[in-house]
Amino acid sequence: MAEKIRVLISEDEIGRRLDEMAKQINADYAGREIRLLCILKGSVFVTCELAKRLTVPVTMDFLTCSSYEDGTVSNGDVKCPMGLSQPLKEKHVLVVEDIIDSGKTLSYLLEKLGEEHPASLKLCTLLDKPFRREKEVHVDYVGFQLKENAFVVGFGLDIAQKYRNLPYVGVVDKCPENVQA
Repeated sequence: MAEKIRVLISEDEIGRRLDEMAKQINADYAGREIRLLCILKGSVFVTCELAKRLTVPVTMDFLTCSSYEDGTVSNGDVKCPMGLSQPLKEKHVLVVEDIIDSGKTLSYLLEKLGEEHPASLKLCTLLDKPFRREKEVHVDYVGFQLKENAFVVGFGLDIAQKYRNLPYVGVVDKCPENVQA
């Protein structure tokens, strides 16, 4: 069955919100360099668009980290197979996510990153589903808080690697049977 996707957050809305988030991040990190840590694959769009809006000095690193065995439902077994290219010690680190759902992956990741002794460690996400939390995580910068328990795609989010390239965030109204919201 083909998925039906309706726009939840438009490209313009995302752009405006990223402008607002960047303004706050620029103020919070004034006079400091930040290391953006992009969690692959979904966060690439958010990280790149956010980085273009930042006026403070920025370096970037990428990390693959997931607890989604089949790509749709977290199994709690966090895997981070790709290491960092540079140490985080005494760096101001801003982890960038596309969506925070159960919190399992980020709880584990933030604990491990903290062991690297960064000068600061903050979390930024485009989308947040706090009502789905199983592990508590503090989110410093939130683009949009989702109220409905829907499966979303676009702007980096996918179903079986499809729809990441949509310039908006959409809700999948007719999900394949093997996909849970």
